[in-house]
Amino acid sequence: MKIRVVSSREEIFTLNPNERIVHLAFRPSNKDVLGLVETCPKIEVIQLPKSYMATVSKSIEMFLEMQRIQLIEGDVWGHRKDINEYYTIPSSVTEKIKEMRSEGISTEDIEAKVSRENMLNPEMVAYIITKESPA
Repeated sequence: MKIRVVSSREEIFTLNPNERIVHLAFRPSNKDVLGLVETCPKIEVIQLPKSYMATVSKSIEMFLEMQRIQLIEGDVWGHRKDINEYYTIPSSVTEKIKEMRSEGISTEDIEAKVSRENMLNPEMVAYIITKESPA
């Protein structure tokens, strides 16, 4: 699973329209978020660092909710944009999730363990659970 890392507002309009998960590494304005949704009509998740989450307006939160786009808090730890524009969640993470689900471990326990071990936000783990290993 790949997360497209966007480090500037100018970059939004150069994105592939098929992007589904985007991490914004800058403080987005309402206009930036609307531009992102317009540029990437298939987008499912927008991830923001914790410090930027508090500055997202209620109107944009409501807009994203109406569009069924998840707004997730999180980071792409150790990612270098100059080397690769995508942050890849290792396949070992999805395999671990599938393994834990087959063992009958609860979703909450999977989220807690996988997020702790892989430095992923529990919301992102929940998204991976719903996308990669349907119940």
